[in-house]
Amino acid sequence: MKTVAMIPARYAASRFPGKLMKMLGDKTVIRHTYDNTLATGLFDAVYVVTDSDVIFEEITLNGGKALMSKNEHESGSDRIAEAVADMDVDIVVNVQGDTPFVKKEPLRKLVELFKDDAVKVGSLVQLITDKEFVDNPNIVKVVLDKNMNSLLFSRSIIPYPRNEKIKINYYEHIGVYAFKKDMLIQFTQWPITPLEDAEKIECLRFLEHGITLRMALVDYIGVGIDTPEDLVRAKELL
Repeated sequence: MKTVAMIPARYAASRFPGKLMKMLGDKTVIRHTYDNTLATGLFDAVYVVTDSDVIFEEITLNGGKALMSKNEHESGSDRIAEAVADMDVDIVVNVQGDTPFVKKEPLRKLVELFKDDAVKVGSLVQLITDKEFVDNPNIVKVVLDKNMNSLLFSRSIIPYPRNEKIKINYYEHIGVYAFKKDMLIQFTQWPITPLEDAEKIECLRFLEHGITLRMALVDYIGVGIDTPEDLVRAKELL
């Protein structure tokens, strides 16, 4: 199967504008994400897809591949769907631009989910070990069935620990997706759904249409940059 990695990169992020162009060590956040995705060697091609001239130049002037999106988009998935519409590809991996520590092994596990023909959408989770993150609405939690299919995503605490005597595993959803191309195109043609709109979690649109996401459990892959505080944590981790 021909597999490409697409990195949607919007400059005007609502919670942390310009975050992708913030310096993290000696490179910007978006360049870390692009370079680390490319270095995995898992993909036939890697592109940044952006609405920003600044981000476009940041990638292309440093030897990378970038595409300017033509339209306004509600989500990163909408942005990459436009970019791949005329590409001859089978699997599209959406690597969020604000995940600078992305590594080969988690992405390999993600791509290998599609060895099961039943999988239409895949994504990643990591175990939350800090209670502070369970309570944090910026951390998207997910509950899973016994086959690693998603049951629900939420910014709230799920599952709720009504029974305090048992051990509960909490999983953080890592915003890295993979789609069969036709499923991605179909997704972007659906209107925003009520749960998605309430939580501002786009993958809830799949669940509201009866499409589960097959999840792969991976070791801690670092910090996603959603807030200025995340950038401080990322610098410490780097």
